[in-house]
Amino acid sequence: MQQALIPPREPGQSDSIRPPMIYVEKQLKWEYKQIVRNFENEKPLDETELNALGEDGWELIGIAQQPPNTYFYFKRQIEK
Repeated sequence: MQQALIPPREPGQSDSIRPPMIYVEKQLKWEYKQIVRNFENEKPLDETELNALGEDGWELIGIAQQPPNTYFYFKRQIEK
């Protein structure tokens, strides 16, 4: 008869899951872009403009408003 060997449980041992450590050797570098729109005089960014920015690698990371202006913030990774 075969038996599985199970190591004894240590007192106070937790059953929590511990994710693996991942080390990033290369430091990432970003560049940023700000687009300001005054909605009293200009239209908001449309789908075509946003898609063109995305094709160039820009990612929308934030929007801030200070009427009448709206600020769109983008970032993209650059090589060092």
